[in-house]
Amino acid sequence: MHRLPILALVLAVAATSLAAKEPTLDELIARAKSAPLKDQPTLYVEVAERQLKSADELYVAGNVDEARKSVADIVTYSEKAHDAAIQSGKKVKSVEMAVRKMSHKLNDVKRTLNFEDQAPVGEAADQLQKLADDLLTYMFGQGKK
Repeated sequence: MHRLPILALVLAVAATSLAAKEPTLDELIARAKSAPLKDQPTLYVEVAERQLKSADELYVAGNVDEARKSVADIVTYSEKAHDAAIQSGKKVKSVEMAVRKMSHKLNDVKRTLNFEDQAPVGEAADQLQKLADDLLTYMFGQGKK
């Protein structure tokens, strides 16, 4: 008889703790903007990865306009991660790997779309590939000062 209230309490605490661990996208963006430069690359990558997941889900749901906005955000926040990594000299390799992975995922998403919806996704994938290549160049000395 006492098990039901205890179970309900445990579930409520678990749900609250899960919700507390995952900031909203807007909270994450605000946190990234105000974070020290050395912490920004990781935070901006997380924003871009969330937008990638969102874009994929939106395309699957047929919400092309919203998906395109998410794709544009992927590029924007990947650029911010790239810039912060180079400026700080921190997390360069992890940003390069994450951006390259997102580029590959965008190409996978592109292959599932109607022809008329493929161009913006392909362009975004190409932009991410260029960012990843630039980070590689930086890592191997040509971009270091």
